[in-house]
Amino acid sequence: MKCPYCINDDTKVVDSRQVEAQIRRRRECEKCGKRFTTFERVELAEIYILKKNGSRQPFNSEKLRTSIRKACEKRPISLTQIEEMVDQIEAKLRNEDSIEIKSSKVGNLVMQKLRKLDPVAYIRFASVYKDFGDLGCFEETIDKLKRSGPNGRKQHISD
Repeated sequence: MKCPYCINDDTKVVDSRQVEAQIRRRRECEKCGKRFTTFERVELAEIYILKKNGSRQPFNSEKLRTSIRKACEKRPISLTQIEEMVDQIEAKLRNEDSIEIKSSKVGNLVMQKLRKLDPVAYIRFASVYKDFGDLGCFEETIDKLKRSGPNGRKQHISD
């Protein structure tokens, strides 16, 4: 690392610490003795989403966050819970073997998370994601949710 004051190549790290998703390094120039700070961050490979129509676009966590927020509107779900969900989904996508991921995979991950979190938010998201064409599709999805419970496990429903 070159000193920004005298352009000398010899600098030493005096202090280093983690600050959010970055590493902050305090450096000192061996020649002029002045100190300066640098930040390091990991540059992640860009993820691309393969849409149903065959197009490809960069993953946008804000777009994901907005769609989840809409599904959770007026539900007892905090912004923190939504942020955690977005972070978990993005981490799972980054763990995939490929940087190109089908939009259906993203949608299914969101539905799995929402199903566990809130059945109403799940139905809202599913109605847009699955493009319900009529009331029968809604009823079928609600019936499946009732039969299997919020976590996807079979449960007994007593009337």
